Amino acid sequence: MTEVKYYTQEGLAKLKAELNHLINVERPSISQQIAEARDKGDLSENAEYDAAKNAQGMLELKISKLQGTIRNARIIDESKLDTSKVLILSTVKIKNLTNSAEMTYTLVPENEADIKKGRISVSSPIAQGLLGKKVGDKVEVTVPSGKIPFEVVSISRLI
Repeated sequence: MTEVKYYTQEGLAKLKAELNHLINVERPSISQQIAEARDKGDLSENAEYDAAKNAQGMLELKISKLQGTIRNARIIDESKLDTSKVLILSTVKIKNLTNSAEMTYTLVPENEADIKKGRISVSSPIAQGLLGKKVGDKVEVTVPSGKIPFEVVSISRLI
């Protein structure tokens, strides 16, 4: 059974671009490698041919999986999200009540997470602790290093 995954418009566009690259650039390249290896003669002892055929099989598997992912992808309609509480695509400013450090995170689908850009997976421990909270709410989040108390300072939307 296939699993529905949620994406932002940008995330789905990246997947489609990757699929397009695999089909229109990588696939012809591997076909060319197979043709060149085939031209070298005896296929039973041709390591280049075997390697190219294996690469082709791996590429086709990747293309197939990506097509399935795109087929089952759903775009998150941000206009229907409540802006008064923390939900997916919320940009949340939180304050660590232990050391008064403030951090800002955007909660995104797990496949679009990028901690360097402040985008954390909605399934991460911090995001799970914040979901449904409102400005001013205090929450204790369990992370690998223990429990950390946070306060929700502000909530805004990704776009």
